[in-house]
Amino acid sequence: MKTLSFDSFTKKIYIKTSIEKLYWCWGTADGIASWFLRNAEYISPEGAKRVPGEGIQAGDTYTWMWHNWDIAEKGKVLAANGKDTIALSFAGDCRVEVMMHQKGHAILLELVQSNIPTDDKNKLDIHYGCSNGWTFWLANLKAFLEYGVLLNETEFDLRNEPLAGYEFVNM
Repeated sequence: MKTLSFDSFTKKIYIKTSIEKLYWCWGTADGIASWFLRNAEYISPEGAKRVPGEGIQAGDTYTWMWHNWDIAEKGKVLAANGKDTIALSFAGDCRVEVMMHQKGHAILLELVQSNIPTDDKNKLDIHYGCSNGWTFWLANLKAFLEYGVLLNETEFDLRNEPLAGYEFVNM
């Protein structure tokens, strides 16, 4: 049995969609902005901006802009095989790996965030915060792909509420 620890976590969800559509949702700027972000930009190692619909590649850098957050997340694409696996640097030196597995009429999406520092601040901010965040965002992705609805808050501006990221379930 795998033991739980503060240096990583795993989230899994079954989504009834095609693996190609699910990969598009993670592997293109317009795909990831359709259910997760206000805006996403990927820059190739040569400095060229990836155009909408163009797949991300290992070595790309990214800038993600959130709904209801003024802070940009910046990182690097560590792996992108074009079909079922993407890995990114995230939240500093953490690694997020997204793997998609065909399971009958659905895709099992598995997200693993690892290399989380285990001091008290990062246990709260990254382990607790990201684990809760990914739980919501994976449910949002399922709702988007299976039912065509988004659950995240885009109508109300939550940026001036100091604990919004910890209290609102649809941030």
